[in-house]
Amino acid sequence: MTGGLPFETAPLIATPDAPIPTGMQAFWFEGAGKARLRAAIAPSDGPARGGVILSPGRTEPIEKYFEVVADLQARGFHVLIHDWRGQGLSQRLLPDPLLGHAQDGARDFLRDLEILLTAMEPILPRPWIGFGHSMGGALTALALAEGETRFAAAFLSAPMLGLVAAKALPLAGAHFIATAMGKAGQGGRFVVKGGGHEPLLGPFEHNILTHDPARYERYRAQLRACPDLALGGVTWGWLAFALECGLRLSRPSAARRADIPLAVVAAGEDHLVLNAPARRYAARAPQGRYVEIAGAYHEVLMETDARRALVWREFDALVSRL
Repeated sequence: MTGGLPFETAPLIATPDAPIPTGMQAFWFEGAGKARLRAAIAPSDGPARGGVILSPGRTEPIEKYFEVVADLQARGFHVLIHDWRGQGLSQRLLPDPLLGHAQDGARDFLRDLEILLTAMEPILPRPWIGFGHSMGGALTALALAEGETRFAAAFLSAPMLGLVAAKALPLAGAHFIATAMGKAGQGGRFVVKGGGHEPLLGPFEHNILTHDPARYERYRAQLRACPDLALGGVTWGWLAFALECGLRLSRPSAARRADIPLAVVAAGEDHLVLNAPARRYAARAPQGRYVEIAGAYHEVLMETDARRALVWREFDALVSRL
């Protein structure tokens, strides 16, 4: 049991430059198909204004968001954060743990999130704000499209509604190819041969994620402290899932169902996800707002202080609408 929570305690990895946020407790929970998954909850610094459900992007473990969690705590929010299946310390999906994989499209990811939210209903104060980055942003948007009504607002950071790597093909065509590779028995293989390395182990000068060397190195130190947190390149199965997210969220009805205060914050120099689909999604959402952070790389929450300040300005404006 975790400090009064009805769950088994899970570990959190601290490093000198990334201490565990005040009061944060990690726990194991059972997701779809009895998958063993990790989540953590952290209390607000003062009286609670509500709860934030923080859903990271692909490869990103809970630990990478310690600074973001502390920023939210200081704003008066309890924070619930989780490792998606297949990454972090949650159950990996293939014998090779570096394979960034997905099975059955978005279904299990969405079911895992639903299970976690239901389990936390008696614990996490309301109103609830869905806060997702990249893959987590796409899945938060998909949850809204599928009828999730417990979020009072949503904040999507560089959401994965389209992939730069697949922009040369029509979305439906790229999805057809990735799905066909899965049906041909290649779903669990890397899309790029030898794609098992963790990108953040490379030099800062070659990265396309952040302009901030200290935050970049902080994550590298976390991976060195716990290599089990690392994840490699993507499989055909994951690619099919990512393209499915884009297809489903490209339908006007998907955005219209997100009839809550909603902000989409994109990176002006994103080399991983496409901004145009995110811009269209925000324009179609009844209460949507879209903004780009000029000069920012994909991980806007891990960017320089000046660029992060612009992201937090948008978040604060969103919650002021509640």
